[in-house]
Amino acid sequence: PGELIVEGALYQRWMYWFLAMIPFCYIVYELLVGLSAATNSEANDNVKSLILRAQYVTVISWLTYPVVYIFPMLGLTGASAIVAIQVGYCVSDVVAKCGVGLIIYSVTAAKSEFEKGLPQ
Repeated sequence: PGELIVEGALYQRWMYWFLAMIPFCYIVYELLVGLSAATNSEANDNVKSLILRAQYVTVISWLTYPVVYIFPMLGLTGASAIVAIQVGYCVSDVVAKCGVGLIIYSVTAAKSEFEKGLPQ
């Protein structure tokens, strides 16, 4: 909700943004803090650093979505607000999905290489 409100009563858009930030902040917290024990238990330092990179790039890329959502509240109006939101979400999607996907692929490749070298 609130996605179609780009002019006028932007207080509703702020309300939806704030309410959406509550579960969002919890998920970010779990990704950075809640998974730290699992990340730190990784035996291979290379794999561990790649997992940390995936976690941080995921969070950084996810943080772009709430920023894009507030474009109309930052003064963009009408068609320029809609275009900025769509372009912003497209850039966010490419980074969040393709960029993080490639990092996750590198994690699995590094982990597979490491496990090949372990005695059976």
